[in-house]
Amino acid sequence: MEGTTLGWMQDEVDHFGFNTDKTFKQRYLIADKHWKKDGGSILFYTGNEGDITWFCNNTGFMWDMAEELKAMLVFAEHRYYGESLPFGANSFKDSTHLNFLTSEQALADFAKLIKHLKRTVPGAKNQPVIALGGSYGGMLAAWFRMKYPHMVVGALASSAPIWQFEDLVPCGVFMEIVTADFRKSGPNCSESIRRSWDAIRRLTSTGPGLHWLSEALRLCSPLTNSQDVEHLKDWITETWVNLAMVDYPYESNFLQPLPAWPIKVVCQYLKNPNVSDPQLLENIFQALNVYYNYSGQVKCLNMSETATRSLGSLGWSYQACTEMVMPFCTNGIDDMFEPHSWNLKEFSDDCFKQWGVRPRPSWITTMYGGKNISSHTNIIFSNGDLDPWSGGGVTENVTDTLVAITIPEGAHHLDLRANNAFDPTSVLLARSLEVRYMKQWIKNFYASLRKKH
Repeated sequence: MEGTTLGWMQDEVDHFGFNTDKTFKQRYLIADKHWKKDGGSILFYTGNEGDITWFCNNTGFMWDMAEELKAMLVFAEHRYYGESLPFGANSFKDSTHLNFLTSEQALADFAKLIKHLKRTVPGAKNQPVIALGGSYGGMLAAWFRMKYPHMVVGALASSAPIWQFEDLVPCGVFMEIVTADFRKSGPNCSESIRRSWDAIRRLTSTGPGLHWLSEALRLCSPLTNSQDVEHLKDWITETWVNLAMVDYPYESNFLQPLPAWPIKVVCQYLKNPNVSDPQLLENIFQALNVYYNYSGQVKCLNMSETATRSLGSLGWSYQACTEMVMPFCTNGIDDMFEPHSWNLKEFSDDCFKQWGVRPRPSWITTMYGGKNISSHTNIIFSNGDLDPWSGGGVTENVTDTLVAITIPEGAHHLDLRANNAFDPTSVLLARSLEVRYMKQWIKNFYASLRKKH
């Protein structure tokens, strides 16, 4: 964060209608230490569902290549997250206030910000801009290049599951990748987890069993009924998913403070699936403890917390209930989870109960083209094979300018993280390839600029 300047821009709450002229302040960060007005470039991070300072601190790759690309770094915060709140404290009050939380409005914010910077920063006017992002931010980077190709010369979309919609990919693929990560990280590891669900069910069928399990898992609030048990299973599931996403080759603190290759560490406790139910759950506790208590400071495990507070889970839950409808399912055979089919009606009813809105599952593919994206150019899609989101990502070249880079030992957007001594060769290669493409885009931009003059 050193060397960043904080900026605010007045922006329309609604870019696509004219009956409100309400504005809000959108936050962005700029770092221009290595920026050159002569032949430089602008790397524009399309912010996603969280506080922009946190993404800025976790996107070391941009800082690492700033000098080589003579780049100004811009980190734009996504509306409704961090401090870019269109209605302040009331932004999440109800569906009326949340109505302007869409990917389209966010892309329009980014377009306005680029225009604003080119107008107000001396020397920025005739420079190429490249969009970069990871996860949902990677989807936004790709979509930004598709929808505003005159604004950016290209995009790096890291771990961007742009095909995790409708039936573009099978709904089970996500959890199959999570399972594969655990299966590869230790003998019988995924099998122990698969058997734990029935063990939980058997143990919690009685009052004393609920009490015993609450103690065994050191839960902050004890389990009292079957609803709590469902919540417990969801919480444990989400923990395994998060571990798959942040299975990095070195100690990290992205979602939680974690050891290097955390799944390997977790699997040390899950080597034997053929033990009694109580023993299996003791082992599951040890495994969960790696994720929730690596620091050793935690007194009890809190089921209402799975990831960092820097992520805006409230806003994301609204987005998932409207546009970002991603079907997931499990069958308990190809994955280590309890069988759950994808049920749109049930999902829609839950959304209506929580937010008073119903999802539009096919809108994203209508808006952004689904698999028919070959008319676009200059987008790099990078994915790590360990990352469950890669199942909904673009993992093969679509054309010679819509290219896929795969990182066999990579988890969730490992390539966007800062260079690290423990980085596997595959991510070093991926990064150097990404830089090569970007340099080419920049070169082409300046060549066509010279032609014009």
